[in-house]
Amino acid sequence: MSRLQPTIDLPVVVLDGLVKQFGRFAALRGISAEFPAGKLYAILGDNGAGKTTLLRIVAGLARPTRGTVSILGTHNVRTVGGQIGYMAHPSLLYDEFTGMENLRYFGRLYGIEDDERCAGAIRKVNLDPSLARPVGQYSQGMRQRMSLARALLNDPKMLLLDEPFSNVDSHSANEMVGLLSTMRDAGKTLFLVTHQAALLDGVADEFVFMESGRIGSRTRDRQSSERVARDRASPERPSR
Repeated sequence: MSRLQPTIDLPVVVLDGLVKQFGRFAALRGISAEFPAGKLYAILGDNGAGKTTLLRIVAGLARPTRGTVSILGTHNVRTVGGQIGYMAHPSLLYDEFTGMENLRYFGRLYGIEDDERCAGAIRKVNLDPSLARPVGQYSQGMRQRMSLARALLNDPKMLLLDEPFSNVDSHSANEMVGLLSTMRDAGKTLFLVTHQAALLDGVADEFVFMESGRIGSRTRDRQSSERVARDRASPERPSR
């Protein structure tokens, strides 16, 4: 499948001097960056690097302490919330509901009352929409895939995914990568926070490596990005 080129050349996300503090701790430290539309961005970095905080700000779920963020051409993220799909690290599903019942509930929040659309989102992640078992009895991998189905339900222009492959077996993870790649090829923009970056080799358009609340490097080559990060972390050897 050939990739569709975005019809608008403007960046889908613009960050300008972004700072986020929790008390005295600075989770983000003055990030300025632009991200063109229609690409798949893998956000990498150690725990505490600021990845999830950045994703939550882009999703409109947290406000920066200082700086500005523009999403899909506006500084008011709430006005474009219906064009964003967000998958948090916790599944955010209701354990007592079946998969279909969960998607019906979340669909109504977007004005979607179409069972076939809900079923289609579930089938996209290779789950059975007729499964009568409550989500609380799902395996962790099944919960992750159902959480992804929830994020896809509103057919978003932009997907923000926090550790989508966590506790997912390798076969299912590769199927998820294939689905996300297809969505990118259809012109959508995806940001994935992950510790399983090797799954995205040859798929991600850009690896964005974060460290200490800043973007340390952006590259198409994951191994190059990780090598730069290791070099920065290693103490300089004294000259002989």
